[in-house]
Amino acid sequence: MRFAPPNPLRIADRASGLNAISVRSYNERLVLSLLLQSKGITRLEIGERTGLSAQTVSVIVRSLEQEGLIAKGEAQRGRVGPPTVPISLNPEGAYSVGISIGHRRIEVVLVDFVGSVRFHTVLPMPAPSHDSNHPQFMKAIETAIRILPDDLHGRIAGIGLALPEDKAELELAPKGVQERFEALQEEIEKEIGYPVYVQNDITAAAGGESMFGVAKSLSDYLFFYLGARLHSRLVLNHQIYNANAAVSFDVGILRLEREVRKTGTLTTQLWERGSNWPSHGPAETAWRRDLVDQLKKSVEALAQFVPIPTVVLSSYAPQSVCQEICRELEGSLTAVQAIAGNIERSPKAVGAASLPFSSRFMVR
Repeated sequence: MRFAPPNPLRIADRASGLNAISVRSYNERLVLSLLLQSKGITRLEIGERTGLSAQTVSVIVRSLEQEGLIAKGEAQRGRVGPPTVPISLNPEGAYSVGISIGHRRIEVVLVDFVGSVRFHTVLPMPAPSHDSNHPQFMKAIETAIRILPDDLHGRIAGIGLALPEDKAELELAPKGVQERFEALQEEIEKEIGYPVYVQNDITAAAGGESMFGVAKSLSDYLFFYLGARLHSRLVLNHQIYNANAAVSFDVGILRLEREVRKTGTLTTQLWERGSNWPSHGPAETAWRRDLVDQLKKSVEALAQFVPIPTVVLSSYAPQSVCQEICRELEGSLTAVQAIAGNIERSPKAVGAASLPFSSRFMVR
């Protein structure tokens, strides 16, 4: 089966939340995983791709439809035999809250079952002189949940929490913030009342692109996340791998900010989600050259052991910037395709939101 999402640190309690929806048999998870990567497939195609009998597929589809997790499309006519009916995930079948903790900002999203962002907000990290922004943080989560009508609150699969592990980035955060990170899972579960699933932020971002983004159809690729620093994950047969010692490179947006500041130009827009960057001239050109060079070195180093056909570059930076970086990388490598991720709003937070779905509904 193609979908093997990252393993959160906490597995769902089979007796909690969502009633029967929280208890999925392997075959049900198999079908849901297939529907996640293939929009609008028929029962016949499900059987062919999973190896399940026609009767088993019918029983599972009927059950999932009754629970509201999947929906039938319009019958397709014009073929020999009876019309076929495509089946897809129901966007309103389940929801999830995703939270990303960065060294400057906290992002909170609410996504539906197909990854559409229904709510998004950004909170600043507390200044070193303040103990916490805890009340605003919890209020943001509650606001995301209240976006849904009361009758849909039972379809919230949980809350995903993406936490940084990179020491270089943690050193940029206010003093003592790492200790507060460690208590977040328990605090959120106690105050909000939904199960919380924790994952490294870069692995979460890779999982988000795999579940909802450009990597849905890819099985083997090298994933890069361009944030304050440059991070990577290897994905083989849909499994996300990370070395025991996390490695990042100082060619990220923080490096660009330092170079731009030398020219006396404001750098606020570099950290704004969803905004286009103005041209930063030679400083940006030199930064992009160094970034592409590091991407190339990483690909070539890995290629000695594992052939990598595709590179995925994810970032909250404007997609036009990422696409240009991918074009330059393709120009410097042979037989490697470079693709810009399409989760621009908040790749880490959306990836965090994928964690409850992967734990409760998908083949692992």
